[in-house]
This record gives sequence, C-alpha cells and structure tokens, in this order.
Amino acid sequence: MSRRLGILLALMVIFAGLEMKGQMFSDQTMKFGRTLALVEAFYVDSVDQAKLTEEAIIEMLKHLDPHSVYISAEELEEINQRLEGSFEGIGIEFNILHDSILVIAPMPGGPSEKAGLRPGDRIVTIDGENVAGIGMSTTGVRKRLLGDKGTLVRVGIFRRGTERIMEYEIIRDELPVNSLLASYMAADNVGYIKLSNFSLTTEQEFNDAVNDLIRKNMEHLIIDLRGNTGGYLEAAIRVCDHFFEKERLIVYLEGLRTQRQDFYTKEGGKMNKARVIVLVDEGSASASEIVAGAFQDWDRGLILGRRTFGKGLVQNAFNLGDGSAVRLTVARYYTPSGRLIQRPYDQGVEKYMTDFYSRFTNGEMVSADSIIFPDSLKYNTLINERKVFGGGGIMPDIFVPMDTSGYSDYYRDLVNKNVITQFSLDFVDSNRNRLTRQYQSFDQFRDNFSFKDSDIDELIKLGNEMGVSFVEEEYIISGKHIRMVLKGLVARDIWDMSEYYEIVNQDDNVIDKALEIISDNNKFLSLLRS
Repeated sequence: MSRRLGILLALMVIFAGLEMKGQMFSDQTMKFGRTLALVEAFYVDSVDQAKLTEEAIIEMLKHLDPHSVYISAEELEEINQRLEGSFEGIGIEFNILHDSILVIAPMPGGPSEKAGLRPGDRIVTIDGENVAGIGMSTTGVRKRLLGDKGTLVRVGIFRRGTERIMEYEIIRDELPVNSLLASYMAADNVGYIKLSNFSLTTEQEFNDAVNDLIRKNMEHLIIDLRGNTGGYLEAAIRVCDHFFEKERLIVYLEGLRTQRQDFYTKEGGKMNKARVIVLVDEGSASASEIVAGAFQDWDRGLILGRRTFGKGLVQNAFNLGDGSAVRLTVARYYTPSGRLIQRPYDQGVEKYMTDFYSRFTNGEMVSADSIIFPDSLKYNTLINERKVFGGGGIMPDIFVPMDTSGYSDYYRDLVNKNVITQFSLDFVDSNRNRLTRQYQSFDQFRDNFSFKDSDIDELIKLGNEMGVSFVEEEYIISGKHIRMVLKGLVARDIWDMSEYYEIVNQDDNVIDKALEIISDNNKFLSLLRS
C-alpha cells in the first residue's frame, strides 16, 4: 500500500506544480488528474491507462463544440501530410484491380517515373513479398510503399508484352499532395479552377494555374470550392490576393481568450478587375467559406450553388506529448461585414450533424425557399449594400438546385459496388495503346471519343457479376450520365484529374449556370447590384 500511496503522492505533486501560460490549473483540472492517478494506483483490476485517458478526453470534448477533437498520433501524421502538401514514398497513383496492384500513373518527376514505371504496370512483389492475388488492401499497399525519404524499395513489375517479372529499385522521396484538382479553359475567355482544400502548397499551385490560364487568354474565372473542406487560413487569403485591391479585410477572428485578429490581402492581384464566380455547396467548409464570404461581402464576385456547411470555429492544435494532440476551438471566424459563419451547435454534436443531414430531406437541396433566416441575422454587403445573412454558412447569391435528373437506384448501386471504377480500369488496361494512338491529344479524345454499345453491354454484364442487376428503365434515366462519368475516368487514367473534370463538368448544371452568367457582363453586374 505504501508504494501505491507514493505513486499517488508523486503524481499529485506533479499536478500541483504545473503551470500553463502562467496560471495554475483550476481545482477541476486537478480533480481530473487525481482521478486518473487514483485509478492507476488503487483500482482492483489492471486497466489500459492509455485507452482510458483517450476515451475520457474524447467524451469531454464532445461537450464543448463539434470541432474540438482528440487526434491520435497516427491520425495527426496523416492530417499534417495532407495539409502540409507532401509525404514520402515512390510516387504512384494506383488502384486494386482483380486482386492486383495496377499502376494508374507515376507521379510526374517522381521516383517511380524516373525508375521507368509506366501506366498499366502491375506490382506483383514489394521487397520480395508477393502482393498479387492475396487480397492486399489499399492500406497494405500504402504501408509498404510509403517510407522515409532516401530509403530503398524493390518492386517486381508485370508489364503486358513481357514474359518475365521486371525488378525495379526505387529510392523514396518527398512527394507533393496537390490541392488543385483541375485547371482549364471553360470558354473562350473563362478559366476554371477547382480546389479540394487549402494546404501549404495551394498558393503556389493556384499562382501557377492562374498564370497558365492567363497565357491562354483567360479574362474571367470560375473558382470551384464545392466539397472543399477548408485547411490553412493563410492559404485561403493568398488565393484572395489575386482578386482584391491591397489591404482588403478578408476575415477576422475573435474569442473569449483570443483578441481580435484581422487578416488582409497583400498587394493587389492581376485578376482584380476580372469577373469571378465562386461555386459552393453543403460540403464547402471553413476556409472555403471565408473565401466565399469575402467575395460576397465586398461585392467582388458572385457566389453560386447551395448553402455552405457552416463551420466558422478556429482550432489550435495542442500537442499532448506522445504524438497525439487536442484540436481545441479558440475563436470564431467573421466575414468582413461581421457575419458569423458558424451554425448553431448549442443542442449538442448529434443534433448539429442531424441538422446538417436534414438539408437532404427538408427540400433545401432543391429549393432555396425552404431556408428561413431570421431578420436578426440580416447584414448588408459593403459596397452595393445587398442583403445577406449570417449565422449558418454562406447563402449563395444564385441558388442552383441539386440536379437529380440523371440519378437512379441502378446508377447508385453501380457506384457503391465499385462497378463503374472497375470497368473503367479494365477498359483502359485493355485499350490504352489503342486509345493513345487514336487520340494523340486530350482535345481529340474529348471531342471524338464515345463508348460503343458493346462496351456498355460489358459494363452491364460486369454489374450483374458484381451483384448489381440491370434495370432498363433506370438505365434510360442514368445512361447519359454513366457514359459521361466513364469517359471522365478513362481521361483521368490516360491524362490526369483535370481532364476528368473537364469531361464530367459538361454534364453539370451548376457549371452551365456559371458560364451563362459570367459570359454576359451586363447580367453579371446586374446580379452583383441586386
């Protein structure tokens, strides 16, 4: 008993002596620590102290707000890699096809491309271990191919037309993770850029894309932030630099223990006279809402789509000493007009998420009339004094309903059972050489390629084999859309993700509306003043 008392007393002394930012821990903090110490010192059975601590932290944070969270060491590493815009490995995009690892594309300039790997190669061994035909998961592949920069990995490759397995030695290196998914000319003088998030590489990626599109005679731009989950605030502000005069307020943050901080653009950008439309939807959150709010408040561009997610809480990450961290909300974001982006969460996390998903059942996805804002949340834009609302995401200037005209249960099942992806991979694997000979540029492919009826018959057959029964009436509804998505996936596997979006955006009612407005200066200005 004396040993346990000694442990308890020692832990109490440690807690009693700790200070944070010059202030002693409160009595309640001490109480929490003492309880953990008592369990460790005196509890009748052995316990997993690490698990117990994690569960206590997670449960405690649930009672604060929806975005204060505990992050394990493994999760934190993955999040940081995504936001920092790099990781270390051999640099390939791959997929699992027929229980084998199919190389979709080596990363340009990456270790695999330099070593000689090609699209369509199949990885059959990694460091002497057989990885084909054994049910290898995507996680298992990543675990074996990712690794520290400068380390060696040996891969065995099967390539069509060869009789033996080819061995490659590849030195892992630092690899970029792009936040820019697509960049192309959507019309004669209108560019299109899609961002998936805001990372440390976003500023450079966006700069390069803008400069490239300007060389192609871009005068106006559609910025697609649909599904953009946010990221680094600084990256979002640097994107705004291109479109505003210098020293424009983009956002400010403030909290009980965080003094107000204002964030401004730097120098005026080369696109500060361009017509701009920002596309948003219910998946646009955090930093993407900051960008949309700034464009709207300063009457700098039009926001088009559906109401954004409504995440306006600022988190700081606090390291817990073992590689894990607590991401704790310390302030709130406000748009230049003073609007709070964050939607209410005072009824708990479950109600908060339920309210979000109710958008899909209460009619909000198809009608703006289902959204009711109280007058207390009414604000005016800063130049044209248009009426806008706060307290729950950014409501677009032009509402475009979700397009369900090509949707059917048959199409949903083809997607959910991975039939469409597998068919596209099979198709490219079997036809890559023919396609690259026949279509020597993406423009030729975009304008001339279409699937034969026999190809679609093969898709239907594959669906049946994978448990998706063919329903003719539903295929009639979704057939055009299915062909478009398949064509986009083929373009992605031969070229890149940008080409995928250039294909599928041809069947996008939001893009159609944006092009209609941005191409008509009088209409654009009229909407910006109304």
